[in-house]
Amino acid sequence: MIVPETHIRRALPADEDALGELDRATWSPLHAVMPAPEPPYGPFFDERHRPEDYLVAEQGRTVVGYLRLVPPTPLACNAHVRQIQGLAVAENARGRGVARALLRAAMEETRRQGGTRLTLRVLGHNKPARALYTSEGFVVEGVLPGEFFLDGAYVDDVLMGRAVTP
Repeated sequence: MIVPETHIRRALPADEDALGELDRATWSPLHAVMPAPEPPYGPFFDERHRPEDYLVAEQGRTVVGYLRLVPPTPLACNAHVRQIQGLAVAENARGRGVARALLRAAMEETRRQGGTRLTLRVLGHNKPARALYTSEGFVVEGVLPGEFFLDGAYVDDVLMGRAVTP
C-alpha cells in the first residue's frame, strides 16, 4: 500500500467538520482529561479555538491530524513561548510520522512567529506521546503529581519544553 506524502498547512474555517470528526474519533483516556464527547457536538472552532491556531496534516486530500499551537498566556513577558494544546492523529495514519511532522511544523511556526521556546503538557501514563516528545528534543521540566483523577486513578500532569533556535 502506498501512503500519500504528509502535507502540513494552517487550518481553514472549512476544516471545521473534518477536525471535529477527527477530534471525536481520536478521543482516548490515554490523553484526554475531559469526558468523551457526546451529541449534540459543539463547534470545533470558537473564540478560543480559532482556525489560525491549528496546523493540519493531510495525506492526499484527507485530514489525518492536527496540532493546536498558541501562546500560553496573553502576557508580554512570555510572548516568546508557544504551547502545544492539542495533538491528534487518525488511527489509520499512526506510525507513519504524522505526529512528528506536526511537531516539527510547530517548531518552525514558533520560529516564524518569533518564539524561542515551545512547551506542552502530557499525562504521565501516556508513554507513547512522552517518547515521541523526548525524541524531538522535549525534556521534562516539571511534574504535577496526581493532578488529575481519571478512570479511578490519580494521573500526573507532565510539563515538557524545549528551546526553539533560529
